Amino acid sequence: MLNVVLYFQVHQPRRLAPYRVLDIGRSHQYFNDNLNRNVVNKVAEKCYLRTNRLLLDLIDKFNGKFKVAFSITGAFIEQLREFRPDVLKSFKDLADSGGVEFLGETYYHSLASLFDQDEFIEQVQMHSDLMEADFGCKPVTFRNTELIYCDQVADLITKMPQFKTILTEGADKILGWRSPLYSYKTHKGRQLLLLKYYSLADDIAFRFSDKNWSSYPLTAERFAGWLHKLPLIEKHGRNLYVNLFMDYETFGEHQWSDTGIFDFLWDLPHKVLKNDFFGFCQPRDVIKTLNYEPAPLSVHHPISWADCERDTSAWLSNPMQWNAVRTFYDVLTKVKNSGRKDLLETARRLSTSDLYYYMCTKYFNDGDVHKYFSPYSTPEEAYVYFVNILADLEKTVEEEAVV
Repeated sequence: MLNVVLYFQVHQPRRLAPYRVLDIGRSHQYFNDNLNRNVVNKVAEKCYLRTNRLLLDLIDKFNGKFKVAFSITGAFIEQLREFRPDVLKSFKDLADSGGVEFLGETYYHSLASLFDQDEFIEQVQMHSDLMEADFGCKPVTFRNTELIYCDQVADLITKMPQFKTILTEGADKILGWRSPLYSYKTHKGRQLLLLKYYSLADDIAFRFSDKNWSSYPLTAERFAGWLHKLPLIEKHGRNLYVNLFMDYETFGEHQWSDTGIFDFLWDLPHKVLKNDFFGFCQPRDVIKTLNYEPAPLSVHHPISWADCERDTSAWLSNPMQWNAVRTFYDVLTKVKNSGRKDLLETARRLSTSDLYYYMCTKYFNDGDVHKYFSPYSTPEEAYVYFVNILADLEKTVEEEAVV
């Protein structure tokens, strides 16, 4: 059987205010509340409310045969509480439907797994507590920020035994001749690994509205036809898993309504489920449906789902980014040592990976994507505002220590 695993990342960062050198020591207004409110309101109307209603209708219509998974960051939920409680309720309605699995991750969508193991574990636990409190579920599947993964991440997750499965990118450089349609195990065999089938997922997330694409326009019938051909590779009756992982904002925000993206999403399960050999499942279901022993897969260097390289260069490819992230974790340590819980929450909001993403100086296609998401005119501007804020935060901690 071929199982379609639909997983959506739901996240919005708190974007920074235009914080200048002269603001250091004078203002602690680090975040652009008006911009953040406007972004959440815009995407709520274009994506969240409409897509949530559509998924709820599909879950009800197919009576348990259609399932999806979400990872929703704490940073996003905080903003929903502040700006759009109606959207938060719509996610809770999905949780009540029984057709959604909520995954575990870092609370602030941070890079802590690469720089601060204790902070990483704390943020993951914070997020698990949030999922249990808001959605009534304790996550058993883990996805790291931007699907960042390596053997070290698997070892950290082992310290949290509630997680049985980890999601990551099906990068060619780690798979080689192997297929992302099969489940694998982590290098020590302690968790199951599900790998994104990036070519098909990106057909929806990135190429759907590209009129120069050879497969434009993409219909659900055509896409389901591609899925129906995938089991041809399997000769021994093993169950397969096509992992379609993407940003939730694909629906209505990145791919606008007039592209037909909502019709595509509505039609997809209708076309897929016409054949009894195909179904939908959640990541937590995979362990129960496996009919073979997964092979171990070792990943020595971090991978992600970002940019053409599918590594960490989206956040760590130039001196500005490296200086920003190293300085941040130094300041975070000082904030923790100060015992100031109010400053700790502020500092953790600065750990959000998007803030380093905006500092990227790549060119060509990747550079265009970074510019699309960034609210700043240049990467240098994003960097200057960030380090100025860190300087003020550090100054505040040091002054408190002197007093």
